[in-house]
Order: sequence, then structure tokens, then C-alpha cells
Amino acid sequence: MRIKSSILIRARLAFLGTGLVGLIIIVQIVNIQVLQGEQWRAIAREIGLQYRVKKATRGNIYADGGELLATSVPLYQLSIDPTVVSDPLYIRGIDSLCVLLANFFKDKTALEYKRKINDARLQKKRYLILSARLVTYIERKKMMKWPIFREGQLKGGVLFEKAEERTYPFGNLGQRTIGFINANGEGAGLEISLNRELAGEDGRALYQKITGGAWKPVQSSARIRSTDGQDIHTTLNVNIQDIAHQALEKALIRHNASFGTVIVMEVKSGEIKAMANLGKTGPGKYAENYNYAIGDVGSSDPGSTFKTASMMALLEDTTLTLTDTIETGGGAFRYFDRVMRDTRYGGWGRITLQQSLEYSSNIGVSRLITRHFGQSLEKSDKFVTYLKNFGLGIPLDKSLLLEGTTRPYLKTTQDPTWSGVTLPWMSVGYESRLSPLQMLMFYNAIANQGYLVQPRLVRAISQTGKNLRVFEPQVSKQTICSASTLQKIQTMLKGVVLRGTAKNILSRQYAIAGKTGTSQKLNRRGQYTKKYKTSFVGYFPADAPKYSCIVVIDEPQGEDQYGAEVSAPVFREIADRLFSLDVDVQTPSVLRREASFFRRTCQKTRPYTPATHLPFWRPWAFLLSP
Repeated sequence: MRIKSSILIRARLAFLGTGLVGLIIIVQIVNIQVLQGEQWRAIAREIGLQYRVKKATRGNIYADGGELLATSVPLYQLSIDPTVVSDPLYIRGIDSLCVLLANFFKDKTALEYKRKINDARLQKKRYLILSARLVTYIERKKMMKWPIFREGQLKGGVLFEKAEERTYPFGNLGQRTIGFINANGEGAGLEISLNRELAGEDGRALYQKITGGAWKPVQSSARIRSTDGQDIHTTLNVNIQDIAHQALEKALIRHNASFGTVIVMEVKSGEIKAMANLGKTGPGKYAENYNYAIGDVGSSDPGSTFKTASMMALLEDTTLTLTDTIETGGGAFRYFDRVMRDTRYGGWGRITLQQSLEYSSNIGVSRLITRHFGQSLEKSDKFVTYLKNFGLGIPLDKSLLLEGTTRPYLKTTQDPTWSGVTLPWMSVGYESRLSPLQMLMFYNAIANQGYLVQPRLVRAISQTGKNLRVFEPQVSKQTICSASTLQKIQTMLKGVVLRGTAKNILSRQYAIAGKTGTSQKLNRRGQYTKKYKTSFVGYFPADAPKYSCIVVIDEPQGEDQYGAEVSAPVFREIADRLFSLDVDVQTPSVLRREASFFRRTCQKTRPYTPATHLPFWRPWAFLLSP
């Protein structure tokens, strides 16, 4: 019993002692932080100690082949604390060190460097920046072998403060898509859109304020290390981006245009392989100053490229065939108080549905649409519903992960500005707001056998080589239209290039399908002007599409002001270069299908358009054998 009582007493004493010590600690913490807090803070301010942010290393941005599109290069600010260097070490090494500094930076003589360091040492300055020029990691390693510096920070006083620089190895190639971010956190493109992932988490380090207002880092175990940013793997292809950029720039200079954009996308995956945006900065000079591909919806309407969607809605809702006809008259047709003029002076007369799209007849398309969908507001609403089902009303900001992606606008009968002339003008590409990328997504669905694919710019987000998020293609489960309608639309788009408005870009090596577009621009008062936005959108090879592409060129000057003359040739140049580089579109089976299509079409159209005939004695004619 005595032993048990003794143990119990000891346990109680230990518990009381522990509790007393804990209470003393708590009282002391409260005393220091609350009662004496201002006193110690004043001492800290007098000493000049402060925790400051240490920026994390920003993540890289990669192209689809692993090429660096954006990276942070580690640079260093060279400084020294001359007071920590012992007299024997200082006397022995200062002359050699100053000679090396003078030869390296070439901004001062060796004597000037020596005088600068001596003055700081005599004045007991503990922090001296030796040169404003930052040094690279390789240069830093060499400097660490120099006299005095080789002794390190504690004995030699040398200090290399990390200061990273954001670089873009491919210059202005895709600059607006890759983007930038400044010191104020403002920017554009992927740099700002995915800034949270790229930036990482900043750390903290203890600094001491010294004479002159400078801050010197203090060695401390209380440092909070930063976490490097994540890497972004894009779908952009450097070679295709370069091809698109060059072709667009040449056309802009040739036509003295205001701005232009080109988007190249893979049909099956929706991966954006190129997104070039060039705006005029001076006479004959262009730069990536705005992302027109995703933001150009407020300046003008989509134009005649929209007619394909109108024809698709018509074919879906009727039993009309491509050979059915429509009377377009002599080139002008009145809708209430407004007159619509056709694309050819004197008009097209009576033409087929197929020719309405091939010739881009304003009156042909608008009369067909108003005749069927203009009977009532309910029918007009049905037309708009078709357009939305085709993907033209889908916002793309979430799938693209790119800020600045504007929302599409399709006018409905509930809009207070809807009138009797809305439907006919809307059917030919006016009174709507759609970005080039939204139009391309629609045409890409036509190339993809009716399946809508969301455009994709980012493949994955990774860190230290390990994928954190992977973005798979988003493909619709249902087609945007019936198989019969799709086949008719594809035939019409091929006809546009074979004998329609884009026959000037007909290729003998492969087939192109697409649509030209020319739209008048609005001024600030909402009036249409004599300034135009030209475009061409389509896909190739037409019978086995791999790429879809849109070209938009704004306000071309001179005689050529139409999509067929300005934008279509850019599409053809890009397609030609991709055809020569990409073996996937050069396979014998593809060439055989294309040649077979050309033979059948040319035989049918020989009496009508002899200019479109293709000689089949070309060197690769052996591929035509079954």
C-alpha cells in the first residue's frame, strides 16, 4: 500500500509540474505577443528583419512535340558582403577578383571595381550589388571558382539571388495564344488563363534591411520553401503554327489588311494545331496583339460561311433535293423596306439548291429559308433551334481553357430587334455574332461525319513529369444532322471548290471542301459600310479529312475584297504545305479516293465547266487502278 501511495503521489506531482510549465509558457507567449508585442515589433523594425516572398519557379508550356513554348530561365543577381571576408583572404584575392569582374561584365575597369568594394568594406556595408546585369546558371558556376567567391557566402560574402526571366523560344509565334503575364498579374493567353497552375506556390524567406534601403537575405532555418508551378502541354504544333503564321502574314501585307487569323484543327480529335493572330501595327507591319480567333465577334457578322448552316437546316426540315430549283431573278429582291442584292450583277436566274451554295447566292439562300421558315414565328424559332443544335450556340471557354473566349449570339424571335427582314438577312450570315473558332467547329463536324468535337488547346497538366490532369477529346454522341443531309452538304462544299466561288483554289493532288465568306462591316452607328471581312473555312482531303481550317482577313484594300480572292488562297497555301509534309494525307488509298471523286465529278460537269477539268495523266496515275 505504501508503494502504491508513493507512485500515486509522484504521478500527481509530475502532472502538476507539467501543467505548471505549460501554464508558464502560455503566459509568456501572451506576454510577448500581446503585452510586449509592440515593443518587440519596434525592435524588429529597427533591426530591419522581415519575411519576404520568394517567387516559385513558373511552370513550362510545351507544344505537342515537346518543344518549349514558354519557360522560366533561372538568372542570378550577383552581390557581396565585403565585411565578412577576412583581411588575409581579402588582400590575397581582391585584385584578381576585380580583374575577372571587369572582364566579365565589361561595365567598369578593374580599378573601379576595387574602389567600389573597398569603399563598401570601409563603410561597413553588408550588401553590395556588383552589377545590374543578371548572370545565368552556367556563369554562376564559373564565378563560384573565382578568388574570394570560392569561399562561399559565410567566408567569401558572395551572394547569388535568384531572379527568373520568362522567355519564349519561338518568339512571336503563337504569342497571343501562349500569352504573357506582367508584374501586376495582368496578361493574356494561356499564361493568364492557367496562371494558378503555372505560378505554383510562393515561399517566404527572412530578409534584413540594410543601409541604402536594400534588403539582404538572411540565412535562416525558418524559411518556407516554394512549390514550383505545373507544366502545360498544349496541342499546338510548331511547324503548322509557323506555316499558318507565314501564309497569313504574306496575305495581310499583300492586301494591306487590318488584321487576320488562321486556325488549323485536327478533325477527329479537335486539337488546335495552329492559332495565328496578326493585327496591323504600322505600314506593312503586323504583330500578335489580339486573339481574333476567339474574340472577333463584335466587329462584323460571319457572312456567307453561315449559309452552309442555313442550307443544312433547310435540308433537315424538308424533302428538297440538290437538284430542286429556286428563282433568284435579276440580282435584287425586296424584303419589306429593304433590298437584298445578289453576289453577281444581273443575278443568277433560276438555279438549283446546290448552285445556291456553290455560287453563294444571297437571294437563292434567303428565299429558300424565308419560304419555309418565315411562315410564322414558331417556324422561325425552329430555324434558330436547328442552328443551336448544329453547335453554333455552344460557348467554348470551358473546353478551350482560354480567357477572352466570347459567347456566341444567335438572334431569336424574342429579341426586341427581330423584324420581318431578320430571317432573310440572318440566313446569309448577318445579324449574328460568331467567332472564327465557333464557325470552324461547325465545319469540323461536317468533316467528322456529323459528330461535333469541342476544340481543344490543352492536352494535359503535369508536374515533375507526372500527369495531374488529362483532357480527352469531347465528341458528341449524336450527329448534328441526318446522314442524308450530311452527304448533301458535303457534296455542296466540294462543289464550291470544283465549280463555285472557290474554284481558284482547286488542287490536282487532293480535294478541298469549304465555303467562302464576305461580309460588310458595321460602323459605330450600326450602319453597314463598304469595308469587308473576308473568310474561307473548310477541310481537306475532302474524302478523308484530317484537318479543318478557317482563314479570316479583315478590311483588305485594293481590288480584291472577297473571300475567294483574299482568304481562300491562304487556305490553299496552308493545305498544300501540310499535304507535302504529312504522310497521313498522302497514303495511296486517300489519293485513289480523291482521284476517283475528281474523275466522276469532272465527267459529269464537263459540258458545263470545262475550266475545272483535271488531266489524269499525272505521274501518280498508277494509283487510280482498283
